[in-house]
Amino acid sequence: MFEHFSLPTVLVSYIALLFSLSVHEASHATAAYLLDDDTAARMGRMTLNPLAHIDPIGTVLFPLIGMTTGFPLIGWAKPVPYNPNRFTRKVTMRTGAALVSAAGPASNVALCILFMLITTLTLRFTVAEPFDRLGLFYAGLQGPEAFASVDVSPAQMLLLSLAGRLILINILLAIFNLIPVGPLDGGGILKGFLPYRATQWFERHQRTMYIVLVVMVMVPFLSDRFITPIFRVALWPVLPVARLLLGA
Repeated sequence: MFEHFSLPTVLVSYIALLFSLSVHEASHATAAYLLDDDTAARMGRMTLNPLAHIDPIGTVLFPLIGMTTGFPLIGWAKPVPYNPNRFTRKVTMRTGAALVSAAGPASNVALCILFMLITTLTLRFTVAEPFDRLGLFYAGLQGPEAFASVDVSPAQMLLLSLAGRLILINILLAIFNLIPVGPLDGGGILKGFLPYRATQWFERHQRTMYIVLVVMVMVPFLSDRFITPIFRVALWPVLPVARLLLGA
């Protein structure tokens, strides 16, 4: 059951997840605030403090069980409340809701790009050999245990591992949340563009769609055939871009 357990990897992964979820939820709150709805801001949700966003089950229990056992459990934070009736008249309520939903995944994409740039450019200017840079970058993506045979300091190992986890976790959060199902951000974005009758049908069936998605994620047979390929497609551009930035 615990053959996947690695304490350094769990710690680094959990720190990266907490930070990424905090940015994700704070981005929802900030988008609503920029549209003149301060509901989330008044509730203290427009902050990077993870304590404001933690859900005991979704942010603590499920991720830690998944990280220690290798079982594909879903993690989440507390939803950010907003009131479309308070949005600026410059946008419709439907468009405003779609923009608030899109802000979360957009923040994860931005974080992924940011940490990829920081990591690759730092390695580019501090490590002489191109293939050494590439090896360190790959090791960072795999986690602390990948540095067992690499001559780096503990501080370098932790920083590279943290950056690697931030790159991977933010890709996964962005792609997963963009799936147009139920309460996920992709569902909120989709509802901003659907005709009225289609939106009604979507809202009636969103709970069922979400249950189906959870089953597909948690059942290995289904996950390997439907969910994993989506993540592989999302990860595909990372390595070529990293090689280019690393000069390898």
